[in-house]
Amino acid sequence: MMGGGALQEAVPTVPTTKEQLLTDAMKRTGEWIFSQEIPSDITVAAGGAIFSLHKFPLVSKSGYIHKLLVGQDADLSMIDLSDLPGGAEAFELAAKFCYGFNFEISTTNIAMLRCAAEYLEMTDDYADANLVARTEAYINEAAMKTLSSAVTVLHSCENLLPIAEDLKIVSRCINVVVSEACKDSQFATSDRARSNESVSSINSQIKPMIDWWAEELVVLEIGFYQRVLTEMKRIGLNQGSLGAALMFYAQKSLRRLECFGRSRREIEQRKEHEQRILIETIVSLLPTEKNTIPVSFLCWLLRVAIYLETTIACRLDLEQRIGLQLEQATLDDLLIPSFSYSGDTLFDVDTVHRITVNFLEQEKHCELETHFLYAPDDYLSPVPTDFMNVARLLENYLAETAPDANMTIAKFTGLAKLIPEQAHPVDDGIYRAIDIYLKAHPSLNDLERKKVCSVMDCKKLSPEACAHAAQNERLPVHIIVQVLYFEQHRLRNAISRTFMEGDVSQRSQKMHNREVVSAASSPCDEFWALHQENQDLKLEVARMRIRLSNLEKDQTGMKPGSGKPPLYKKTLLNSVSKKLGKFNPFMKLPDQTTHAKHSKIRRHSIS
Repeated sequence: MMGGGALQEAVPTVPTTKEQLLTDAMKRTGEWIFSQEIPSDITVAAGGAIFSLHKFPLVSKSGYIHKLLVGQDADLSMIDLSDLPGGAEAFELAAKFCYGFNFEISTTNIAMLRCAAEYLEMTDDYADANLVARTEAYINEAAMKTLSSAVTVLHSCENLLPIAEDLKIVSRCINVVVSEACKDSQFATSDRARSNESVSSINSQIKPMIDWWAEELVVLEIGFYQRVLTEMKRIGLNQGSLGAALMFYAQKSLRRLECFGRSRREIEQRKEHEQRILIETIVSLLPTEKNTIPVSFLCWLLRVAIYLETTIACRLDLEQRIGLQLEQATLDDLLIPSFSYSGDTLFDVDTVHRITVNFLEQEKHCELETHFLYAPDDYLSPVPTDFMNVARLLENYLAETAPDANMTIAKFTGLAKLIPEQAHPVDDGIYRAIDIYLKAHPSLNDLERKKVCSVMDCKKLSPEACAHAAQNERLPVHIIVQVLYFEQHRLRNAISRTFMEGDVSQRSQKMHNREVVSAASSPCDEFWALHQENQDLKLEVARMRIRLSNLEKDQTGMKPGSGKPPLYKKTLLNSVSKKLGKFNPFMKLPDQTTHAKHSKIRRHSIS
């Protein structure tokens, strides 16, 4: 009798006419064996299960068992098939086939049954229409007709390696999946069109459209998934479809992974290793074209990579990709927990620092390239909007991380100094972050507070920020003095500018009135007005000549050879100087120099 793996008749298939006789005969033989209650003469161990069977049906179909039981090991009563592909389930189906019982072959068990038949050598050399031929016919005629069925067969091959690879089942499934996906009209669109669609969808923060075949592939293990996408890329898969498929696969595969808190949850070592391989593989498959993947998804991948402690190359690759699209990021995207217990900051500031450096290097390279190719030598390019967006983002990030007690001055100022000066015309954001940092770190001395405030330009503060800074006791004294000075200077310029605008408006009003009068006057009046202006000009010229002649007379009044200085006129300055000389004995007037030389030197006592 059969043990724990006892055979039961399943739903029959529809055999051909030639196969019907053999099936009926084997079925009758099996029924006769069980009806006569012939005791089992062989025990088979497969996949942890024990099967008590009979030698004759097994030997008539399986070449592997035939070689074991016929000949030297004819008296063998126990067969160990622990390494049979598919285990107990596969052997049960193969035993049913040997006994002539009909059972259902489907896409879920065809790969397992084909590998078991190959292992047991159930070929036509031992019986016509044996299990190898039957399974091969089903694979070619049914399993490889649609993408869904091919994906199901490929998924079942994950536990059947390497024999499924040797039998070309894996490669055939991959070829069918790729060819069926290529028939999709969206897959066949040009790269340029799909790239433009992807960029517009990302800029508008719309979820990229998922191709229907991407939803089918999500059941695959990462190894087979990588091979399918690599083959698709080889035949021309565009970057937009690749990015959308990878996003969908990653979110489905890692949806149960919680990596948003600071503490790391305990994960089974094997499971953690699988997830680490998954992340590293997904990053290696990411498209190289910019804007094909939203920056929020890249930041999420980086957060997971840090959480799972992937390779440094994987994390640096993600940081570089984020740096290329940093202007699209939000504050929540950059708030990456540090996952550290060594007293480090709450958020990973070093990672954001490296991302910002990548952004600046890329922008600098693009600016130099554009200036070299297109711009003239005296051309000054305006500040790009991307720079201003990144500057505003970093200011908000500094304000968010400033309250952290473990935030050092070096990290704070190092990140703040990365912001280009031309990218923030107003320093209110920097001032806000500095004020929060000084408030959260009250133990800083004057020198440390000066270092923190060194990243701020007082001239760029708005009037509101200046008013706040002037009364901020946390700021160093010299910063407050600078704020007051520049605010006073700004007010002075504003007042002078107001007066200048008033003078200009008065002059323009006079010119306008003169034009109105001239337009309303007659030609005779215009002639007399011009005549009067000419007379005024002549009178002014005559005055200038008289003044010039007087200056010439003053110069000729001095004799060139006399060498004597001109006499000093008695002025208010001279009289004041003489009075001051009476109080200061060391002060000498010009007309007393000769008398001082001949006077006797006397010692005066101060009483």
